[in-house]
Amino acid sequence: MNMSAEELLTIDPLELKFPFEIKKQISSSFQLLNKTDNYVAFKVKTTQPKKYSVRPNNGMVQPRSTCAVVVTMQAQKEAPPDMQCKDRFLVQSVVANPGATVKDINAEMFDKESGKHVEEFKMKVIYVTPRKPPSPVPEDSDEGSPPRSIESESAHSNHSEAVALKTSYLKLSEERNLALEERNRLNQELELLKRGRPKTSGRIPILYVMLFGLIGILLGYFIGS
Repeated sequence: MNMSAEELLTIDPLELKFPFEIKKQISSSFQLLNKTDNYVAFKVKTTQPKKYSVRPNNGMVQPRSTCAVVVTMQAQKEAPPDMQCKDRFLVQSVVANPGATVKDINAEMFDKESGKHVEEFKMKVIYVTPRKPPSPVPEDSDEGSPPRSIESESAHSNHSEAVALKTSYLKLSEERNLALEERNRLNQELELLKRGRPKTSGRIPILYVMLFGLIGILLGYFIGS
């Protein structure tokens, strides 16, 4: 901060820093602090009035108070060589009458030739490279996730085999139950046929004999597996 015994206004910061980007309007600001018991009028000038807009470009700072000044740089088509800027700002300040307002400010107040004490402070313009936020990691990316260990891979494989064996067992059990139901049904039909035939006829149809043999083979396979 600019500190001296005779200064009317303290300026903070002492340089105007702009995070420069091509084809983008950028703003920077500074504060004027009046530590005196006087009303202080100020005016802001620049070497490039068409390039910058200053709000407010003049004003009145009451005793023991502050005033914020915002400087906006118009969008630029290209960056200067080595990001160096030669633009300058000039802040002029002068003691005003007690109770003065912005309406009381005029050009004569800042006329040095009339013998008035006008303080001046020059500010440099500095272009800085804007900080870019880190790119987010996609949600489906494996970056940042802990690597799978050999134990976890083995456990995953064992789990898959257990699921497959359980599925096969359930399928075989279902087929065995169906075969048992079919055998019971054929037994019932055979009993009905026996009751309906004459007592002299004790022969069993060869078709039922073959079916019983086939079911027995299937049951033996399921039970053995």
